[in-house]
Parts: sequence; structure tokens; C-alpha cells
Amino acid sequence: MFPDTNFILLQGDSMELIGQFPDKSFNAIFADPPYFLSNGGISVHSGKAVCVDKGDWDKGGTPEHIYQYNKQWLYLCREKLTDNGSIWISGTYHNIFAVANCLTELGYKILNVITWQKSDPPPNLSCRYFNFSTEYIIWARKSAKVPHVFNYEVMKQMNGEKQMTDVWRIPAVGSWEKHCGKHPTQKPLRLLYRIILACTNEGDTILDPFAGSCTTGIAANLLGRNFVGIEQEKEFVELGQRRKQEIEDPVSAQKILKKMRENPEEVMVLVNHARKELREKMIVNGICYMRAGESKGSLQVAPGFERMKYLLLHTNGENVQLYKLKTPGKFKIWTKETLEEHGFSPEHAKYYVVLEFDNKPIYFKKIPQLKQRSNTYKAKIIPLSEIMDLR
Repeated sequence: MFPDTNFILLQGDSMELIGQFPDKSFNAIFADPPYFLSNGGISVHSGKAVCVDKGDWDKGGTPEHIYQYNKQWLYLCREKLTDNGSIWISGTYHNIFAVANCLTELGYKILNVITWQKSDPPPNLSCRYFNFSTEYIIWARKSAKVPHVFNYEVMKQMNGEKQMTDVWRIPAVGSWEKHCGKHPTQKPLRLLYRIILACTNEGDTILDPFAGSCTTGIAANLLGRNFVGIEQEKEFVELGQRRKQEIEDPVSAQKILKKMRENPEEVMVLVNHARKELREKMIVNGICYMRAGESKGSLQVAPGFERMKYLLLHTNGENVQLYKLKTPGKFKIWTKETLEEHGFSPEHAKYYVVLEFDNKPIYFKKIPQLKQRSNTYKAKIIPLSEIMDLR
């Protein structure tokens, strides 16, 4: 459909441009439509009271006008989805119920209503309400009868081998996402990362009819997907173009991808190199050990250790195998003598960090590629998604 580029950004009115695409052009759509909240209200930003007005495009009309607006763009989008495609629409209580009604009337099938719980919401100034800490994202497929794409196993892997729920705790936009500028309703890359992995495959094409700062496009390209965005404001089109240019640099792209994958609650994995003969003995005994202290090769307890549930053993980056820890997030300190009692022959320290694991290996489809580099032999804790290479 779009052979020339994987990132197309059009300036104009979505109502006019969506209809120009051929039917069934897009595998998925993410839409962050106006919430119609620009009514002179007050919020908090960086500890200061600020007006919530976003721009003329966010100023509301009558409930009837807002309803018809949502119904029109949703109608235009439906025929542009592939038969097994799906759409995600973000909102708050101000607009999301009207969107849900429109989806039902137009023949979509609502699959989930995701509650995005922000881990760092601004305070409520009036102190007359519970703090507003959530937004909602409706996920719907094109038709009630045709199955949709859902990468269930990927979502399960990201959630520590448990079914992912419809409540997602993800921080709001971080400073690392604003190097090129910012949009008043910008969504975090971590949110789009999860959405795109859930419902698309590499090479698919995603439409964002209200592209804003092009978060959808940046996440899509970093994950090997194609992007088509529509944005009516020139300043935001230019912002999206700058963000695209940023990820044209491979080093910047890798840094952003790594940050995008981070999740404050994601399951972590301890990656540890062991000599071949020692690795086999560790597997037989279900015991992995490392030197304690500051010496080379020792383990430093880092943030995320409490969420560590898996051990990835390898030898020089090869013979990679994943195991489940018996007690997640915990370890023991053994003396050299204790390890000797278990049949090992430690030589380099008096004390060792010990983790016990289930020595039944966990099967995964794609074997992680551990590049041999200077830190290949250093024990480290990384997110499960990085090991699984969920792209």
C-alpha cells in the first residue's frame, strides 16, 4: 500500500483525508481525538497551576455536536481497516462514553476498555474530588464476526507469564520524549509500544488520524511497522517530523527503543554467563551463584531486583536457556564452604550471591541473541521484553 516510505505524515483535516485512502488499507488505528476539555479549567504542571486549554481544536460544542463529530470520523475509519484489524481510541469520561456508543452503532465490536493508570498523576487543586489518575482506551475490532489480531502470548510474556489485565500502570510522558518539543496531549511511547505489539505484526501499517506529536509513528517505526498520520496543526506536523529525524540516527533509535520498552512493573531477568562445565552443574543443582562484593564479575543489587523472576544462563553468549526462579526477587548469601558442600569449587571470593531456580527450562520461540562484547560476562538484570525481543 505504501511502498515508498514507512512514515507518512499529512497535514490537513482528518474528515477530508481519511476517505481518500483505499478500503482495508490499515491493520490497526490508534486515535487520540479531541476530548473537548478546553473550557478555561485549571490543572498542575511542574508544581504550578496552569490552564488546561489546549487550543481551538479542543474547544467543545454541544453534546450533540460532539457525538456527531465522533460518529463521523469513526464511520470513515471503519472501512479503512483490514477485516481482522482493530482500533484503539483514548479518552476520559468527558468523551469516552459517547465514543463507545458510536462504535456500537457503527457495527464495531468492543473488545476491552483499557484503564491507563498513570503512576505519576498531577495533584487535584480543588481537593473536592478523588485525584484524576486514569484515562481510558477502548479497543474494538471492525466486525463482530471476523476474528481480530491479538498477540496474546507476547502480552503474556510481558506480564511475567500471566494473562495481562485491562488495567495498565504506565507513567505519563517523560522528559526523554520531549527532546524535539512537546504536544499538550502527548501520549507516552510506552503506552503505544504495548498497544502496537498487542494487535499488529512487523510490516503492518498503522493509521493515526489525530497524529499530534506522532508518538504512534515513532513507536510504529521502532517496532518495524509502517505509519500514516494526519495532523491539522502545522507546528505539530513539524514536531512529528523532528521526532522522525531523531530516530533516523541508529544510536538515538536504540536509546529510545530501550526506554520505550521500560515498564516500572515489568518482570525482570538475571542474565548470567557461566563456563560450560559450571553451567551444567548449576542446572543439575538448580543453583546459580556469583561473587558478592565489588570485584569483577560480582552482582550489584540494582532497581528492579525485587521484580526478578527469571534466570537466563549462557556461555559466552551461546547455549542460552531461560529458567524460573524458585523465589522471585530474593537471593541468599552463602560462604565458599557452603558452596563446596553442594559440590562446587569456588575460588575467587569468600561470599557468594546464590539464586535457586527450577531446572526445568522454559521454551520460547525465538532464542535471544546475546552479542559477545566487553560486558557479556557480567551478570546483569534486564527487562523480560528485552530478552524476548518482542519486536
